Amino acid sequence: MIGVFTARLRTDQTGTTMMEFAFVAPVLSLMLLGAFDFSYGQYVGSILQGEVQKSGRDAALEGSSAALASLDGRVRTRVDTLVENATYTITRKNVASFERAGQAEPFIDAVHGSNPLDGICNQGESYTDENNNGSFDLGPDAGNNGQGGARDITVYTVRISYPRLFPLNGLLGLPTTVTQTATTVLRNQPFGQQATRALGTGNCT
Repeated sequence: MIGVFTARLRTDQTGTTMMEFAFVAPVLSLMLLGAFDFSYGQYVGSILQGEVQKSGRDAALEGSSAALASLDGRVRTRVDTLVENATYTITRKNVASFERAGQAEPFIDAVHGSNPLDGICNQGESYTDENNNGSFDLGPDAGNNGQGGARDITVYTVRISYPRLFPLNGLLGLPTTVTQTATTVLRNQPFGQQATRALGTGNCT
């Protein structure tokens, strides 16, 4: 009797599917969560970029300087419908030409002492202080603050951080917050002559 039971138990496949699913389910669930998290992030990023481009275009029109806060608020309102507890960092930098947009301030890369020609503004090398703030600025920080005037080029950037929607931080070690940045570069409407910019100079430290 025991032999018959053992033989039947050896050939019985009842519950095999459940056991196989128990092995596959965690991996499948992780893949699905990852796909949902990635897709959600892409969607939020596309909406953010679209709103930044629209607000950037509206800000480039004559007389828009009084409405900049409202345009920034419109971006926040739209993104807040998608994410909760988002924090925003909004900057406007204006430069004289498209060639200067997002570029570091010009400097003279010279050979002196132990400094080679390395494309870095080393101590003692002179630079053009385009925004007259007394320090050498790299791409994102170069240019004057604000929308600028007629014919100026404005670099409008919105950076948001929000809690991750899916709990992948505990499963994959990802950050608990997601950070996304949208930027648009536009020329202000040519409603007048472009103002002459006063440029200072300085030495890198």
